Amino acid sequence: MNTTNPPQGTIRAALGYPAFRSLLAGLAVSQVGDWLYNLALVTLVYQRTGSVMWAGVATGARVLPMVILGPVGGVLADRLDRRRVMIASDLIRLLFMLALAAVAAARLPVALVPVLAALATAAGTPYLACVSGTTPRLVRDADLPGANAARSAVTSLGVMAGPALGGLLLLVGSPALAFAVNAATFGVAVACTLAIRDRGVFAVASAAGSQPGIESAASPAPRRGSRPWPLLSGAAGVVFDGIADGAAALRANPAAVRLVGADLMCSVVYGMQTIVFVLVARQDGLGLHGYGYLLAALGVGALAGTTLAGRVVRLPHRLGVALTMGLVGLTMIAMPAAHWGVVVILLAVINGAGAIMVEVMTETGLQRMLPDDVFGRAYGLAVPASLAGIVAGSLIAPVLVGALGLNGALIACGGAATGYGLLLLTRRRPALAPVALAEVS
Repeated sequence: MNTTNPPQGTIRAALGYPAFRSLLAGLAVSQVGDWLYNLALVTLVYQRTGSVMWAGVATGARVLPMVILGPVGGVLADRLDRRRVMIASDLIRLLFMLALAAVAAARLPVALVPVLAALATAAGTPYLACVSGTTPRLVRDADLPGANAARSAVTSLGVMAGPALGGLLLLVGSPALAFAVNAATFGVAVACTLAIRDRGVFAVASAAGSQPGIESAASPAPRRGSRPWPLLSGAAGVVFDGIADGAAALRANPAAVRLVGADLMCSVVYGMQTIVFVLVARQDGLGLHGYGYLLAALGVGALAGTTLAGRVVRLPHRLGVALTMGLVGLTMIAMPAAHWGVVVILLAVINGAGAIMVEVMTETGLQRMLPDDVFGRAYGLAVPASLAGIVAGSLIAPVLVGALGLNGALIACGGAATGYGLLLLTRRRPALAPVALAEVS
């Protein structure tokens, strides 16, 4: 193989673009910081209160604003220069991390912690929509799957490296030190964004081809004079109109909705795993610490899956979704029959690989299908839906275990994921439009 020309659609090919490398570097540093910050957040609250409930409140405060305000972040990503939005998002979060460090160091009231965590998350809501909307402008379309796989890979590495680094910082210092280090990661992310000199890649599109005054046929029609919220005006009206535009863009493309549905299903499965894996570890002789092994196995599988994602995207679309959803679902169905801990861990690795391939397929499909001028608003609905799926899965899990037992819950969860993939595969009409994920030559 010619090492100077890596295969199209792979991570190696995507890393050949200097501007994308800068974007990825900033995202990687930020991801590590986010995961070490989560560990420090829970540790600080629990040390100060001794209450699991307070720790749960802090964690919820960190996640909930993304679910609620994610659509607003998508609107901002479509209306404002994305470079400025990303820099502002990082700088604001940097300040909130320093504020959390001050709360920890000066022993200020612990009630400030969830408030600051929620504000930091709110400030970050436009960031991922900006990153996803900018990525297709930094690489050729044929290398877009590799770019999205690289982004998923750094997220998986962050899941593994962030808590480890956070634990080390807590060992040698305190939560205040961990918050300060996370603040520094946002500063590095700003520097990486500034390193991308072509500001045009961050410009928001007005319509087809980013040409002002030209309406895209695929874009939702504006609703001037027909706003469904007649009492709202000004900024509130703009936000609600923007969210409705994103929803209309998704409705206009059923293939995009089906991809979001697949990603949502994987999120529900993951939410259930965060609960039932405690019982699985105990049932299969791994002990309580085996819960950590199983979650780590998901991360290892996700990292491995990113290397295969570019190839899966080349498959016929319905087949690709069915296969990857099958990996997610069938591994859950097989867990009740696995009586050795090592087999369960292997199944978790395969499960994580399938889930990350679904994520990369969804990301790439949305970038290719949705009009650029409305992408942020649609993406701002898809990401919160995925996060809400994790919450829903964690709430459904105890109900299923109580009604069906552990093995029944695993089979029901896996059956739902597998069934979703089979439903797309067996539809008479094409489940995913050919334009969604064009064959990569």
